Amino acid sequence: MNVTAVIPAYNEEQTIAGVVKCVKSIEKIQKVIVVSDGSTDRTAEIARDCGADVIELNENVGKGGAIKAGINECGTEIILFLDADLIGLTEKHVLDLIEPVINDKADMSVGIFKKGRIVTDLAQKVTPYLSGQRAIKKSIIEKLHNIDITRYGVEVALTKYVEKHSVRVQEVDLPDMTHITKEEKLGLIKGVHARLKMYWDIVKILSSYNMKKESK
Repeated sequence: MNVTAVIPAYNEEQTIAGVVKCVKSIEKIQKVIVVSDGSTDRTAEIARDCGADVIELNENVGKGGAIKAGINECGTEIILFLDADLIGLTEKHVLDLIEPVINDKADMSVGIFKKGRIVTDLAQKVTPYLSGQRAIKKSIIEKLHNIDITRYGVEVALTKYVEKHSVRVQEVDLPDMTHITKEEKLGLIKGVHARLKMYWDIVKILSSYNMKKESK
């Protein structure tokens, strides 16, 4: 059973090549789709040169919208989601993520950084539901309504959905892997601002689920 990899990316020219090349080398990955979410750098060009199918969005619509655009182009039953700013991604990481779903031992896998850097390891240990590294059956994620408007809350929305519907989930350790933090990409002030914006998207998604619970 083949897999499509969907990689949402916003101005990730420094790291996109390494991620795409790694995923492209794996036989079980049928197609690699990079969704350039309004990028203003060379992200789309570099991804295309590395062999990815590239979707270029004219405006930045957020992670949820970028993922939705990628899903629309997937023809396989299993989708692998990866962040574009990963450092240290290996073939084993990818296989460890997709094999539980391919072998029907799980409907979704969630990758957790381990032994990478303290700053990213700790963040995922505390909030594993925020991980962007996942393999999932397309039939499940297609049932998640309004994914395109969740922005950075997409992982929370997905986690809440699988909890509610008793979807089988398997956590997968991703040793010696990390990613570039927002503060490292944008500088301290802009990075903190971007992080707060991300947290606000997450809070909105969590609040919407709590309101739904209270209304029942």
